[in-house]
Amino acid sequence: MSENGQAEKAETAETAHRVEPADSAAAEPMDTTHAHLAGDVIGRHRHGYHQLLYVSAGVLAVRTGEASWVASSARAVWLPAGIWHQHRVHGHSSVHTIGFAAHDALLDSGTPVVVAVDALVRELIIACSEPDLPQQESRRLRAVLRDRLRRAQVEPLTLPTATNSLLRQACSLVTDDLSQPHTATWLARRVGVSERTLARLFRTEFGMTYPQWRTNVRVFHAMVLLAEGASVSETGRQCGWSTTSAFIDTFSHTMGRTPGTYRIGPGG
Repeated sequence: MSENGQAEKAETAETAHRVEPADSAAAEPMDTTHAHLAGDVIGRHRHGYHQLLYVSAGVLAVRTGEASWVASSARAVWLPAGIWHQHRVHGHSSVHTIGFAAHDALLDSGTPVVVAVDALVRELIIACSEPDLPQQESRRLRAVLRDRLRRAQVEPLTLPTATNSLLRQACSLVTDDLSQPHTATWLARRVGVSERTLARLFRTEFGMTYPQWRTNVRVFHAMVLLAEGASVSETGRQCGWSTTSAFIDTFSHTMGRTPGTYRIGPGG
């Protein structure tokens, strides 16, 4: 994500508490469940096993050197073994992690992947991450979870980090104030390139158009604001939608649920 500016902007609204992880590159797979306060940061680390990361409440941003992904109550992030990454918590969050041995990859991907979480997968993840879960029960739950995850829809909401300096500059101009609906023409003029060149940079580096990228960034930031308790109307305004109904339509299309239900959370 040239979301770096966007994520950093969100960070300034919170008092960060850095949680330094132990070096777990060679550790055995672990299943955990724990709570985090808004602003908590889990520093850069990696695992010697694959990890499924899910938050039943709040939002967790996962960042590598190349891109960012978001775990939420409707999305889980699959982290392949050996990937260096860090986390930042937005809103009070309940975090669940499920570990899988390096030879036991459920998803055929060398990079993190976001998968949709339905009601059954949600309950399976929460159950599998319970402390002191009996081994036989864990084995049965995991068997069902495996089957469901292999059929889960892979979500496209990935926010890549720009490597081109002009593209980084363009992204920062947008993320510095998402409430302003900057056009591609305006953006190209500000960074001193043609609109065609700017479009080519977005497609080459991000694999998407400028409007598609901006929509993803706005949805990401909307998730953060909603997790922190902002109202639907205020969130839509801060993220640059002209009307609340337009925000609800876009958010619902991207996330599969309305911002109102997302804000309340499962079972709210």
